[in-house]
Amino acid sequence: MSLSAAENAPLARGTAITDPDFLRKLDQSDALSISRLLQPERNVNVPLTSDLLFASLPQLKEIPPTIDAEFDRYIARQKAVSPSETIGVGEGFDVQLFDRANLKSSNTRFVLAGIVNRMDRAYVSEESCGEIRLIYRLARFETGNTATRLPMTFNLVMKARDARQADANGKPITCAEVARRWLDNGDWQELIGSRNVPYDAMIDRIETNIQISIAPKSALHDFRSDYLLKVFKYDAATRTFAESTLENQIDRDHILADDALRRDFKAWLLTPANLREFDRGTVLIPEQYLAKAAVAPTPAGLDASTLQPEFGLMQGEGEGKSDPVFTDNDVVAALKQAAAGGIPMENIRSVAGFQRRLNDVTCSGCHQTRGIGGFHFPGVDWLTEKASNSIIVPASPHFFGDQPRRRDILTAFAAGKPPDFSRGFASRPQTRGSKELAGTEYQDGWGAHCSLQNEGSGTPDKSFTSWTCAKGLTCQAASASSRIGMCFIKTR
Repeated sequence: MSLSAAENAPLARGTAITDPDFLRKLDQSDALSISRLLQPERNVNVPLTSDLLFASLPQLKEIPPTIDAEFDRYIARQKAVSPSETIGVGEGFDVQLFDRANLKSSNTRFVLAGIVNRMDRAYVSEESCGEIRLIYRLARFETGNTATRLPMTFNLVMKARDARQADANGKPITCAEVARRWLDNGDWQELIGSRNVPYDAMIDRIETNIQISIAPKSALHDFRSDYLLKVFKYDAATRTFAESTLENQIDRDHILADDALRRDFKAWLLTPANLREFDRGTVLIPEQYLAKAAVAPTPAGLDASTLQPEFGLMQGEGEGKSDPVFTDNDVVAALKQAAAGGIPMENIRSVAGFQRRLNDVTCSGCHQTRGIGGFHFPGVDWLTEKASNSIIVPASPHFFGDQPRRRDILTAFAAGKPPDFSRGFASRPQTRGSKELAGTEYQDGWGAHCSLQNEGSGTPDKSFTSWTCAKGLTCQAASASSRIGMCFIKTR
């Protein structure tokens, strides 16, 4: 059973700000609105509505037309795949699109939904000590005091530290100091690192996630919703955001259509040093293999082979190609080579483990795994009546399951020790000796993901031998997957 917001709060303490009342105060004070952070010299102390936000801030001018282009491509693909289905905005269509007019409306704006510490990503940029993410949710404000949240998040990703930052005594801020402030639940202004440095100098990128369409259940298919993921990198010199590749979002179509690129990508990923980082979840795939957009469909199955049906990198689907990029033999040989070189694998110990990591290391694959629809952090809806907030969970099972690992990294930073940035699969967090998640849906409790093969259904897969269930529960099939199930109460 999912835990309530109150029960989940201790998991995120020191690593995220999720309290709806505090977020409401920050939002209504305009202290952390998108417009305030991007244009601190602005005199009006109210957040800008969507029409003014994109029209008056030159930093954002490329975002609406880029999103429009993605919508056009998506509509064209849908019509090509399902020409008999109608597609458009509103009820009455087989595929109902997100209304882009909401991004140009005077009745909508982005409200602050949460602040998340991602110093666990310091391996991407050691100098910045990782990231702090300010997460906003698009909302429509009606006449009176009513407001409705819309299915779009807007993440303003900031550096956790800037080299020019100094404390009250003029000393440079260290990663250890940033981590201590979070663990001590310090002042929010210090937590996002604003002292002595303009906010816009701390900005790294914007990430958008839009529920681009909903296809209600019909005689032809079950309910389905698609989520469009985009990234816009900030250029401090020009003070503008430009479309960028998504981190580790493998461009499947491009790779399968180019034999040379296919060979290069396979050789690169299976190189022992890169395979080790891939296993640890800290790999950074070069840009030539990456896409600038991703569409994540939900719901998705539990098995890696169904999480990313459009990928096919191990099945060789699409673009007229019959040969996969990675064969089972390729993976087995690479694992043997790594073992011979003294490189231990923490997660990938089989072909199935490699396939699962190939999916969940991507943006779209991760969003399909243990998410709330296509989101990992929708935030508590503080626009509704206060009484309802206590039963709304602000983030996904994947998010909460990862908090002990993130806190371990903050603790290591604070103590001046080298952090261990490795992570498990999105479906099942690393325990690292902690008992905090034991008996919960995140690890081995009711609803946790588990290995069916541990229940005597075939030879246990080495990548998932630790995916067991707590006492009194058993791993049972919950989808078409032959490998992965969920922990439920024993029926006999």
